[in-house]
Parts: sequence; C-alpha cells; structure tokens
Amino acid sequence: MKKEDKAIIIEKIADTIKQYSCFYLVETAGLNAEKTSALRRACNKADIKLLVVKNSLLHKALESLDQDYSEIYPALKEATSIMFSNVGNAPAKLIKDVLKNDKDAKLPLLKAAYVEETVYLGADQLDTLAAIKSKNELIADVVALLQSPAKNVVSALTSGGTKLHGILETLSNKE
Repeated sequence: MKKEDKAIIIEKIADTIKQYSCFYLVETAGLNAEKTSALRRACNKADIKLLVVKNSLLHKALESLDQDYSEIYPALKEATSIMFSNVGNAPAKLIKDVLKNDKDAKLPLLKAAYVEETVYLGADQLDTLAAIKSKNELIADVVALLQSPAKNVVSALTSGGTKLHGILETLSNKE
C-alpha cells in the first residue's frame, strides 16, 4: 500500500473516531462468514458502525487526534475491529447478546473500550460497560425523580378538592 493511501485511510479513521462519542476495540477474526454477517446486521440494527482496521493504522489515527489514547495502545494486537456508537453501552449490550445467543461462542471478544472519556481494558469489563447508563436514560431518571414530588403535591391538592366538593354537595342536598 502506498504511503499516500495509508495517509488517507488514517485520516478517515480519525474522522470516524471524532464523529462518535465512544468506540470499542473487538476481536472478531475467528468468526466464520455466517456469524460475521449476523454481527454486522446486529450492529446495523443497533446503530453501531463496525469497521475492521489494521492496528498500525488505527494507532497512527489515534496519535493524530488531540486526546491521549495511550492507554488503549496495548490492546492493539492481533486482528482488531472497531465498534463506533454514540450510546456508551450499546456495543457492550450487543456483544453480550451475541455471546448469550451462542453458548459456545468466544468471539466477539472485547479488547478495550473508550466510553465517556474513560478507557476500559479487557473482556472482564464487558459487564461494567453494559451497566453504564446512556445519556437519555440518565435524563429520564432525573426527570422521574423531579416529577415524583410534584405529582404527590398535585395528587394531595386534587384529593382535597374532591373531598370538599363532596361535603358541599352533601350539605346542599340536605336542604
């Protein structure tokens, strides 16, 4: 491959990294064609971009960016696929689903992940990553917490009004 072609590929990888808030480095090299196609379809459904890259090109792309990704460099061994997503836990949940559906499967194997400006190394971090709440889930939790006291106040005011209305109606019927 020519040096100019490598430079173009490095730039494309760097641009893709900038577009997404998180990425996972995954080993998928041992998957057969059927399982690879199924993984790609699942990624498409979950709005995850799957890209197979050479480690050296990915290393250079990460070095070209402003942030420090040096903690990820040790994971750049053997074949690497990258899963890009804007939802931090989506790729982890997808990997867990794939592994759960095929009990004998050892792949895809999580090598590293960069989520919310934090680096996670190793397959043992998969459960931790899957448990991370997305931005929308956190917003929903905060809204629910804020609505709860307001609902209680409205409920108390409404119930008092119906009681008062019932008492007044009973007194007016006595006359």
